[in-house]
Amino acid sequence: MTQEELDALMESTTEFEDNAEEEHNNEEIQENIGYKPDPKEGWPLPPPNKEHKVVHQLDDVTRDSEERATEIMEKLEIINNFFIDSEGLCDELKKILNKNIDIFSKLNVKFPNVESFSQALNSNQNAIDKISNIVENLQSGQDEVMMIMDVMQYQDIHRQKIERVINVMRSLSRYMNSLFEGKIDDQKRVSSAVHIQGDSTTDVVSNDDIEALIATLGKK
Repeated sequence: MTQEELDALMESTTEFEDNAEEEHNNEEIQENIGYKPDPKEGWPLPPPNKEHKVVHQLDDVTRDSEERATEIMEKLEIINNFFIDSEGLCDELKKILNKNIDIFSKLNVKFPNVESFSQALNSNQNAIDKISNIVENLQSGQDEVMMIMDVMQYQDIHRQKIERVINVMRSLSRYMNSLFEGKIDDQKRVSSAVHIQGDSTTDVVSNDDIEALIATLGKK
């Protein structure tokens, strides 16, 4: 099946009637108590309960992953805002320190013999250098947050891929239901023989049973 045929199939699903699907969703499927599949046999398949419904599980995966991704993005945004606010505080401190440097520089020139002025000038200059390093680290942290946000975009792509798989599965399910839909209700159909002549079993129906079955079909 080509991609064009698959797209056409997905678009055509809206034309199918969903009565059978709605009735199926409204029915409560009872779990088989004590069900234990034979490890040596590939059949029977697990019962169609909540634990084995593939589309349900895929829906849970897409929903949970989207919720967690949204939470992570919100936390990253909060962290990034902390970095921005801290950088703004550092800029304010630099302005204060620059004023101190300007004052102590003038005092040091006017009173060169006063050692405390010289020490204060050096301390403020060292503080300016340290704040510059802090600002660089904060900017690097913002860059890392942005890269993490870019990486998180792949999660949304994966979610879209899973949703496309779900849509394809549901489209095929609706198509098969429509293709094998019958005019006669299954409960009104004539029961078929479990074993007939030619089966690889000794428990077969007799010719009389087959003739009786044919006669029953002829009355319908």
